[in-house]
Amino acid sequence: MSPIETIMRKAPVIPVLVIDEVAHARPIAEALVKGGLPVLEVTLRTASALDVIREMKQVEGAIVGAGTVLNGHALEDALEAGSEFIVSPGLTDGLAKAAIAANVPFLPGVATSADIMRGLDLGLDRFKFFPAEANGGIPALKAIAAPFGSVRFCPTGGITAATAPGWLALDAVLCCGGSWIVPKGAPDGAAIEAAARTAAGLGQ
Repeated sequence: MSPIETIMRKAPVIPVLVIDEVAHARPIAEALVKGGLPVLEVTLRTASALDVIREMKQVEGAIVGAGTVLNGHALEDALEAGSEFIVSPGLTDGLAKAAIAANVPFLPGVATSADIMRGLDLGLDRFKFFPAEANGGIPALKAIAAPFGSVRFCPTGGITAATAPGWLALDAVLCCGGSWIVPKGAPDGAAIEAAARTAAGLGQ
């Protein structure tokens, strides 16, 4: 099993996190891990994201990665902050080759068969289907995945607690990304833990 597949199989849902306040990082990570979701994707969409990754790395049991990685420079920053895996919204040769050279688990975003074929040419076969709902939802992924029997996906984008079970029921899906588990604002640890526990149970 590849390192990225090992990470994808840790839990049925990977929380996709946009965190503005570094002080919120550790309480959020602790609540998610306690609720059964150890794999945390911190998106590089805020000025504090790299420091958030550093803080979350201190939480026992947390597997912390960087999302919204767009280029080699962002990849270097994410790795320097301690990211254990890398997620990107799309697939470019430059970023893929840099991630492969860095020997870091890499989950690039794909939306079309051509994206998948380009990834396969680069030696990649685990992808983020993004943006999942806007790209046509479950019927679209079923159709796109059909010719690629060994490829597996983490659909992300617009998925909710209500729709996640339908995605997870697909043979080609190992996990899904979700932003619903951690609302914006000051973290409510008990609510986050409860949402995480429910999400962790979706794969049963």
